[in-house]
Order: sequence, then structure tokens, then C-alpha cells
Amino acid sequence: MDEKEEPETVEASLRDTENKPIPIRLMLYPDALLIQKQEWISIQLDEEDEVFLNMVREVEVTREPGAGFGLCVKGGSEHRLPVLISRLVKGEAAERCGQLLVGDAILRVIPMNYLQCFVICLIRVYTVLLYLKRTGSTLDAPDTCVAWTLRGELSLVLCYLPYSCIHSLFVVEKDWLYARCSRYVCGIDTEREDSFDIVGVDGSKSGPIHFKDKQTMNAWFLRVTVKIQLLLAQMVRTYEIIPSIQLMIWAHERTTLGQHWQNWREKFIALKAAEIFLFDTSPMHASDWTKCEMKYKVYECMFKILKDKELPDRRQHCVVIQTGSRETICLTLESRADLLALERAWYKTSNLAVQRLVSKTFGCVWQGHLSGLILDLEQGFSLYDHQTKSILWSYRFSQLKSSSDDGDSKLSLKFQTDPAKSLETQVIQCTDLQTLIYCIHSFLSAKLATVDPTFLGNH
Repeated sequence: MDEKEEPETVEASLRDTENKPIPIRLMLYPDALLIQKQEWISIQLDEEDEVFLNMVREVEVTREPGAGFGLCVKGGSEHRLPVLISRLVKGEAAERCGQLLVGDAILRVIPMNYLQCFVICLIRVYTVLLYLKRTGSTLDAPDTCVAWTLRGELSLVLCYLPYSCIHSLFVVEKDWLYARCSRYVCGIDTEREDSFDIVGVDGSKSGPIHFKDKQTMNAWFLRVTVKIQLLLAQMVRTYEIIPSIQLMIWAHERTTLGQHWQNWREKFIALKAAEIFLFDTSPMHASDWTKCEMKYKVYECMFKILKDKELPDRRQHCVVIQTGSRETICLTLESRADLLALERAWYKTSNLAVQRLVSKTFGCVWQGHLSGLILDLEQGFSLYDHQTKSILWSYRFSQLKSSSDDGDSKLSLKFQTDPAKSLETQVIQCTDLQTLIYCIHSFLSAKLATVDPTFLGNH
């Protein structure tokens, strides 16, 4: 964390077990988020300090005709606080008397001489020694700070004191790398109105951070997510141990209905080389990539963004990934920007993988003969006899006009070699039909990308 760089800050709150607000301050650095919470601690005072702080005293303040008394106060019964002297105006009556201190609690005021003079009965509030802790380092206090003050029957009060008071803030630091944040209640489709939750790489949660309004919450949610994605992108560019990564991002996967009350679970998504990886936890070591149980070749899958009427519940920004093994994976992203980033990375990963692959062959049956269907990025479709290895027919990708299948193993491809002639239909049977269909789609997409260089940019 670069402490020399000035952080962005905002006042917010957490909630305690009774749902009461706990004031906090967020400090946003390029690589970390600091959550500061005010707290107080007791200290041992010297006997002389105890006598001074517990001394109830009367102070007479006399002002000049037409002048003010020169003091400012905060608190009061309407705020459930004692009346505290917050400021003494330099050169005015209150300061000239030399017996008042900022932080004194006023217990009673006795007017005298037609308000040209009054006697204040007051007590010095015990200001608890507080400290600022940040990763073991003591930092300078700002010009004005918030401090906790305490004394017996006065209970706990919060007042603003000048720099002469040392203060303390409890700090929680959230590293950005592999962190994630969400506006949804964990596991379900309920979106919070004015708060979001931040989860660190170790799984520790900040708890819902509440803001004064939804506009402020949305602005800070965007700041946080952008910082996280920038740090992930920077890591991808820096470390050679995980090359060819197009995107790493957090999402939520739709679980099987009826298994658990939580319908969504967190997944860390990575598009690397020719595959999509779905991790339960973020990959911290190179071995995690080889151990990942959910990974699929992107060119053997279909990617689809769901329309509003197709959404499984109230969660927005959903996509469906259908695999060649007929698995359906439903994912939801936190924002439309994340959704579009995943879509762009998917097509780029798929197209680049096909360009490296160049061709792929599927075993099939054509007119009762065991054959092989070749998908070639340059040549298009070719079918050869398994025994003789001779080419039985071939077509360019641009000659494919339509296709249909029976959902089991039969695929019909209709080609047009001459505009003046009717369509030629080739029917094949393939046991791996779904993978074949998705591969055809991926090869057509990659071919279009080679013909139209703007295709990758637009998708």
C-alpha cells in the first residue's frame, strides 16, 4: 500500500448485532482498502491528572460591551451529549480568562450583570488516550480528528476536538488482489439498496457497508470493482507464470434448485489459453490451475447472454455456458460492464484458440460409411473415407447456408456451391454431436474474425 498517495475517503457505517449503525471511514488506495472504525481504550492516569480531570470548577467570564464571549459549543440534550466547549476564539473573553479548555463540559451557566458577565460551572471531561494503528505503524494525526471521551455518569460521548487530542481508529485492511464485492445478499437474489459487501482473499468479510444514499453507494462500488480489476489485469501482465490469460473475474454460479437455500455460489472465472476455468477459490499457486476440476475448451462450448425474460430470478447480468457434454452453467456478474468484459474475453479466447488449433476432426458416419469430418480454418468442411482416406466432399465455410439436428446424433448441413443451383444437403451422424455443433460455431466465428479484423473489437 502506497501511504504517500492521498487516498479517496468517504464516511459510511456498518451494523452491529442489534442492527445499530457503527460509523466507519473508507480509505481507498490503489492496492488496498482501509476500513477505519472508532474505538476507545482505558489508560492509567497519574494522581495529579485524576484530580485535575475530576475537578468541578467555576469560571467567571466577562466580556466587553458589544463583544461576544468568544467560545463555541457542541452537543446538548437533543443530541444526548453534554454541552462541550469545542472552540475558544483567540483574543476574546473566554480565552483571556485563561481558565477554559477545549473539551470542558459545561454543567451550569449563571448570568451576572445583565449578561455582560457569567459564571460557568464546568468539569474537565476525561479524554481517553487513543492511537492510530495501521499495520504496526503510527501515523500523524490530521488537523482535526474524532475522539472518544468518557467520564463516569456522562457515559460515552463523541465530540470533535482539535489536533491537541491524540486519537485512535481501528483499521481493517483489505488487499485488492483476488478480492471481490457484491451488492447482493449472500447466496440469494436480493439486492441491497444502499450497501455492498467486500470479501478478502482469505474469505474474511467486511459485512454490509452502508452509505448515505444509493448514488454514493453505486459510485463507491464502481471505484472498488475498477480497482480490483485493474490490479488483476496488472498481475496478468506482470507474471509470466500464467501467460495467455484474457480475463480473471469473480461471478456467481447458479446451483441446482432444491439442493440448498442458497441458489448462487461464488466462482472465480479465468479465461486462459483455450480454456475457461471455474474455481471455488482464487488460484494462488501454479498447481491450482492443473487441479481445477471445472475447466472446458471454449471452442467446444456455447456462450449466451440471457435476456430479461430468460433470467432465472431477480439477479441481473446472467450468461449461460453450454458445454459439449451437455452441461449448462449459469453465471451472474455484478454489473453490465463485467458482463460485457466477459463476453469480449470469451470470443477473443475462442477465436485465438481456433487460430492456433487450425483444424479439428470428428469421427462420424456418412451414408453408412465410417468417415471423418474435418473443420479447417482455411479449407472449411471436408469429409474423408475412413478406410481409403480419400476426400468425399468439401465446402467452404461461406457456402454453408443452414443446419439442423435431431438433438441426438444426426446433423444436416445445407450448402450452396452455385447461386443458380439448389442447396446440397449432407447428413452425418456423430456421437459427439453437441461438441461438433459448438466447434462449427467457433470455427465460423474465428473465420469471420480473420476476414473482418474489427470483429474481435466489436465482440
